[in-house]
Amino acid sequence: MSAPQIDTKRLASWMDGASLPGAGEPLEAEFLSGGTQNVIYKITRGEHACVLRMPPPDAPPDRDKGILREWRIIEALDGTEVPHTAAVGVCPDADVLGRPFYLMGFVDGWSPMDLEQRRWPAPFDSDAAARAGLSYQLAEGIALLSKVDWRAKGLQDLGRPDGFHERQVDRWTAFFERIKGRDIDGLDVATDWLRNHRPLDFIPGLMHGDYQFANVMYKHGAPAQLAAIVDWEMGTVGDPKLDLGWMVQSWPEDTSAPGESEMNYVDMREMPSRAEVVDHYAKVSGRQVDDLDYYLVLAKWKLAIVLEQGFQRAGDNEKLRAYGPVIVSLMRSAADLAESSDYR
Repeated sequence: MSAPQIDTKRLASWMDGASLPGAGEPLEAEFLSGGTQNVIYKITRGEHACVLRMPPPDAPPDRDKGILREWRIIEALDGTEVPHTAAVGVCPDADVLGRPFYLMGFVDGWSPMDLEQRRWPAPFDSDAAARAGLSYQLAEGIALLSKVDWRAKGLQDLGRPDGFHERQVDRWTAFFERIKGRDIDGLDVATDWLRNHRPLDFIPGLMHGDYQFANVMYKHGAPAQLAAIVDWEMGTVGDPKLDLGWMVQSWPEDTSAPGESEMNYVDMREMPSRAEVVDHYAKVSGRQVDDLDYYLVLAKWKLAIVLEQGFQRAGDNEKLRAYGPVIVSLMRSAADLAESSDYR
């Protein structure tokens, strides 16, 4: 997308009034990325750098609430062990730049989404032991997130943990009916299984909602170290183990075997197995994972429905049209796991 322009003079004036670092210094804004939900800029004032995140001009009005919701989570993570961007400042006043926005710390790191031809950067491309650390750090990020005392951080109204799992099935089934353009094999089987199964325990906690390699950044160099979890649009108080299920739903059970996972945008060869990263999550989080099958079925089923909306709206968009067979595979995988699981 073309970069929407922002009024750097108004932004500088607001930052000066908020006593933020770099007061009085010239302000430079560099467009980093953006889409229909958010636009992101690197803001530099002298030796100080931060990142501005806000909805684009044509985003739906509810994104204003969404951006302020993201800020609450980032601010709440300050003082925790969770790798996160620093909370710099927030402006709920749309008169400054046209939409509410917030500023977060600039992360000097790298994103798996920026890999060329799925090739890990040095030294992770040639050092299997170092590369394994990327996976364990990914699992550790949400394990630490699950331990945040969300009540003490003032996030009691961020989500509705009571009835979380009952609402998942009802909400996403209704969503699918609204967008339905075709039948998807396995949908009824997976839906019925989810209605008749529940986790062994449910300990509410802070969750990311779309946790995967695409939404983290790593520090440069080895050993692998998570620099920050990013993109909190789906953050809420719910069941943190759904983040785990989401993260590993397409993770190969045997990363040395031929074949690829459904959402394989990174090279998973010689990575730790699914069981190994799940075990690491359990050790760090202190949560049991004996009911992982439930979360895997829920994650596959939910992701298939979420992607189906894009597929139904694809038109001539080849990227969205490519979701078609992925969705079918995901839903069939959810149904097969439901039918074969010994989790009762």
